[in-house]
Amino acid sequence: MNRASDVNRASDAAWPRPPQAGSPHASRRARPGADGPNGVLVVAKPAGPTSHDIVALVRRLSGAKRVGHGGTLDPFASGVLPVFVGSATRMVEYHLHDAKAYRALVCFGARSTTDDIEGELSPGEAAPPAREAVEALLPAFVGRVVQRPPAYSAVKVGGRRAYEMARRGEQPVLRDREVEIHELQLTGWDDDPTRPCATLEVRCSAGTYVRALARDLGERLGCGAYLVTLVRTASGPFRIADAIELDELRRLLAAGSLAGRLLPPDIGLDAYPAVSLAPVELAAIARGQVVRLRGEPPAPGPDGLVRVVAEEQGLVAMARLRDRRLYPDKVLAGAATGGVAGATGTATD
Repeated sequence: MNRASDVNRASDAAWPRPPQAGSPHASRRARPGADGPNGVLVVAKPAGPTSHDIVALVRRLSGAKRVGHGGTLDPFASGVLPVFVGSATRMVEYHLHDAKAYRALVCFGARSTTDDIEGELSPGEAAPPAREAVEALLPAFVGRVVQRPPAYSAVKVGGRRAYEMARRGEQPVLRDREVEIHELQLTGWDDDPTRPCATLEVRCSAGTYVRALARDLGERLGCGAYLVTLVRTASGPFRIADAIELDELRRLLAAGSLAGRLLPPDIGLDAYPAVSLAPVELAAIARGQVVRLRGEPPAPGPDGLVRVVAEEQGLVAMARLRDRRLYPDKVLAGAATGGVAGATGTATD
């Protein structure tokens, strides 16, 4: 088996698309705002740069003042990194609990101080396993499982990052956490006699450490194991097949043609029903006023929220629906100047 080609193959057929007709990214594009680019970029982060490096690159070359990402990838990891630009940064919080999908290469026969290839390795006690032994163990790690985060992680212990303590030779005491692994499949095997490696496809909840999964598999087998490479193939609705390679991203940013690849700020938020309002009502929402809905209201989404949208402008606000009234929760920057603020009259109680 060629490890590099196996790890980098972009197969994501098993990952569900958002409940929209056709491609989730083909039919809707973000419209440039008066205050600069606004929307979501799906970036294919390569191994090497940090997630912050990608954010800094987009901020510097796009001129956008506000840029954020939707879930950190370790420097040695690659794959899907959603980057939120402009007013779309206010939507990051609604993606914090998005499920993730990964392709991981895990090697057996040694332990790592960092649970991955960047740490110091030490041999395990038991002999390296056969493929059948690893496959037989995988079902025990599907469902709700308890994980101890890696010592070299961003988890805070007493106000300090665990990795900072570990680098100073301290032993951070990390609390176990419960995560959910939705799917775990072995799709490739390199039968090296001393250090066999498995390619695993993982679908899991936010907060799952694939490094910890590799470590725990090795502990159960008694031989030790560590993560060699990691590719995030999906993050919520964002998929590797739709991601922009870094060189292409640089070219688009330098040419000022980013708008063609920006997705709407509310992409992937289909769990929150969309509510269309008359111009006078949109203007009231944009000013932070409460609006009474006419007609039958939709069933609200998580936390009682809905998306308030305008036909030409797209997302205007996130609002809490209660007793047939919309209470603005987040109003996007520029909403008051996006063609709705000029409406006159009142739509509030």
